Amino acid sequence: MSAGRGIALTAHCSPGGIIAHRPDGAVTVARFLADVGQLAALLPAGDSILNVCEDRYRFMVGLAAGLVTGKVSLLPASQTPETVRQLKAFAADLFCLHDGKGDAIDLPRLRFPEQPAPVDGGEQIPEIATDSVAVCLFTSGSTGAPLAQRKTWGALVSNGRAEAERLGFNLGGGGHAIVGTVPAQHSYGFESTILLSLHGRCAAWAGRPFYPADIAAALAAVPRPRLLVTTPLHLRALLDSGVPVPALDMILSATAPLAESLAREAEARLGAPLHEIYGCTEAGQLASRRTAVESRWTLFPGVRLEQRDGTTTASGGHVEGRVPLADRLELNADGGFLLHGRHADMINIAGKRSSLAYLDHQLNAIAGIDDGCFFMPDDPAPGGTTRLCAFVVSPTLTPDQVLAALRDRIDAVFLPRPLLMVGRLPRNATGKLPRGELQALLDSRRKVRP
Repeated sequence: MSAGRGIALTAHCSPGGIIAHRPDGAVTVARFLADVGQLAALLPAGDSILNVCEDRYRFMVGLAAGLVTGKVSLLPASQTPETVRQLKAFAADLFCLHDGKGDAIDLPRLRFPEQPAPVDGGEQIPEIATDSVAVCLFTSGSTGAPLAQRKTWGALVSNGRAEAERLGFNLGGGGHAIVGTVPAQHSYGFESTILLSLHGRCAAWAGRPFYPADIAAALAAVPRPRLLVTTPLHLRALLDSGVPVPALDMILSATAPLAESLAREAEARLGAPLHEIYGCTEAGQLASRRTAVESRWTLFPGVRLEQRDGTTTASGGHVEGRVPLADRLELNADGGFLLHGRHADMINIAGKRSSLAYLDHQLNAIAGIDDGCFFMPDDPAPGGTTRLCAFVVSPTLTPDQVLAALRDRIDAVFLPRPLLMVGRLPRNATGKLPRGELQALLDSRRKVRP
């Protein structure tokens, strides 16, 4: 795609095509375009939007209204006061688009209009310049300071189409109804619900169900074929709940490593293939695999990987430029790869090396553990020694029992000191564990320990 050319706002061509689902029924393309036009006329001056709409359809309308008026949607990993302060420094003209819960955000605010726009059926699908910056995503902060990642409209459309092609969707006809448990503002949620709805011929459910019963109800509210876009955390809770789940046709998982055992269990009990997505905020989605039956990842169309001096770089396809990856990959001759964890996860104790991802896998494979993770602190413990620790959520096991089980699974030098039993881990909305939250949890436990 050459610079300056335009790409349609959506690949849904018919005014009667279904682009989303809401509790009051399906949303047609004609309705969507009317809502976009109404909101676009209300947007204040300024080039940047903080779109915090929790309703996924309203988020999509806000994104589209920004696109047709030349405004960039900023999508940070959180909406904390400190994040908002950083965003105000990043974009002085920033305003907040919300649908009811934006009052606490210290920015000029616009509430999404409650009254729907009239539909006359004559709305034309606008074209957006390929090289225009459409969104600015931000890294999660789980491995360092958040960094802005600007994405052009052309690259985003290519990303959505590449994912649809990799998953085997029919881009010439009707697509899946998508229920997502991840926020639209997160890169994975944005790509696999919003982009798939706009350019994968899919239709997203407006809500973001969290609890198992709500997920099942949302699935029941949309027609087949159904696609559940979720995380290992939400998937585990759904399976453990015993809530009956309507028939599924496909499941996607990302944001955290998916255990092969969980993938197999999900496929067996939910009766649908489960595909795991690999990618990062910097490069977008890059590859997928069906984790229950394969360990090898297959790249999205057009994406290439190269290795030099221990660093893997992604380019081609929808990837803008050459993006170094933070993970350790083993490239295959046919273009696929195996994933061996993050470079930052590598630890060296007494001359022995392992990765936090491997240790986490062994910890969570112990029967009786609901959740757990290893953590290497930023600073030394009292006494001046930095020690590997672990947090464990288990209603039935004692620390001694957990340590005894770990001795059968990992080298003794990697046994955690201390091992802390907690009620829950500080996971964010997508199931990730920000490093700062883990450090704060450790610091709080240090203060109460004798």
